[in-house]
Amino acid sequence: MAAAAAAAAAVQWLSVCITFSISLIIIIGSSSLVAVVSGNSEGDALYALRRSLSDPDNVLQSWDPTLVNPCTWFHITCNQDNRVTRLDLGNSNLSGHLVPELGKLEHLQYLELYKNNIQGTIPVELGNLKSLISLDLYNNNISGKIPPSLAKLKSLVFLRLNDNRLTGQIPRELVGISSLKVVDVSSNDLCGTIPTSGPFEHIPLNNFENNPRLEGPELLGLASYDTNCS
Repeated sequence: MAAAAAAAAAVQWLSVCITFSISLIIIIGSSSLVAVVSGNSEGDALYALRRSLSDPDNVLQSWDPTLVNPCTWFHITCNQDNRVTRLDLGNSNLSGHLVPELGKLEHLQYLELYKNNIQGTIPVELGNLKSLISLDLYNNNISGKIPPSLAKLKSLVFLRLNDNRLTGQIPRELVGISSLKVVDVSSNDLCGTIPTSGPFEHIPLNNFENNPRLEGPELLGLASYDTNCS
């Protein structure tokens, strides 16, 4: 009788152990799957950028979409969780255009694409990069307007868009980015007036120069926000 009870207890304990092991495997597998899926999502976004660019010097040659995540690609930096935090492609002889998929890189802190020949517009989706600290698109051939959606970048410190072909007004929404320390939109074709509130209070005027249709500092009640924009 005692032997039968001991055997039953052993079977019950074995069942518990097997159930626990299976649960642990499922949890670990699910965590790995989440990491792989997020890694692939970021890789897909970056590979969409690669497809949109001409790369005569093969600086993007290591960007292999079949890898689990893009953290081993050249010019990409990731954090300890294998999430992309930096994209460093400044002065890389690239041409083409930016893609909306870049807005999916939610942990990105530095987007460095200066001194290339990138054309087209700034995707409004860049406003989704909530961790972004530095947006450097200067010395390209970018046209269109500065998206007001960039005002959602509440961690942004550096916004350098100078030496492009940008038009339209400087979005007044940008004055709400309290972290902003450097703004340079010189040498474009912007119009209207220069903001003077919020972080713009301390931005040097030469960071707005060489915009023939851009008026001096905004004088409330004396100059229309959209001066020279018609």
